[in-house]
Amino acid sequence: GMEASSVIGMRLPRLMAGNAAAMTEAQRMVSEKVEAAALLQWKLMTGSLGQSGPAVMRASVAHYRKAVRKNRRRLSKPTKG
Repeated sequence: GMEASSVIGMRLPRLMAGNAAAMTEAQRMVSEKVEAAALLQWKLMTGSLGQSGPAVMRASVAHYRKAVRKNRRRLSKPTKG
């Protein structure tokens, strides 16, 4: 939760700029969320998340943490322009 909150905090100023880069960031955010959810659903349907409830929850959190970590790294870099 803390990692996701930090990404939100880094992303909001970019979105609030209201310029072309903000639109690009918003589109990227939505497409990443749709892709992550679809991939997680695929993993669930194929059984690759595990067989027990706790295993599925751990694998689901790990799945989203990778995406959050990737975004945190990208958003912590200085913006161009």
